[in-house]
Amino acid sequence: MTGRVSTIKRETKETNISLELNLDGNGSCEMATGIRMFDHLLTQLTKHGTFDIRVSATGDDQHHLVEDVAICLGKALGEAMGDKRGISRMADATVPMDDALAMVAIDVGGRGYSVLDLSFTDNDMTGFAIDLIRHFLEAFAAEAKLNLHAKVIYGTNDHHKAEALFKALGRALDKATRIDERIAGELPSTKDFLES
Repeated sequence: MTGRVSTIKRETKETNISLELNLDGNGSCEMATGIRMFDHLLTQLTKHGTFDIRVSATGDDQHHLVEDVAICLGKALGEAMGDKRGISRMADATVPMDDALAMVAIDVGGRGYSVLDLSFTDNDMTGFAIDLIRHFLEAFAAEAKLNLHAKVIYGTNDHHKAEALFKALGRALDKATRIDERIAGELPSTKDFLES
């Protein structure tokens, strides 16, 4: 299936964001948010999700910028999936990163909800406020209308925990949005209805 792409532009008094998403990409990315750690985490999401993302974002502070990128990514994901016919819909991934282990389970069935168990200790994030990870995941889940359950199972280094979490999210998104040829053209729902 081709053409599962979306371009979102969002301009407010606080941020100016342009985001392009191709669900059927190869993991290429261009990140320019002005926040090196955020760019790094988004790159992990893209590479391990095997989709293409281009982000250009400016903002008045980290909080507003991270939140609005999450909103744009959520909208782009919803648009790119279209009517969701033939997708796998639900998926999970558990990913290690040295001392850390993170798990993500998702359902892209149209119901925005997040349950997060993130044990960070506020170390080694080079000026990136650690609570922005929680905020990004909540805003993304709400805007993409997906169930997102994420847990940092253990770890010592916050950078490793965050990286494992974004890699796991990428892996889960890749599997959940993938077209399953066995059900091509069908909605993966007993209701024969999914929110877009």
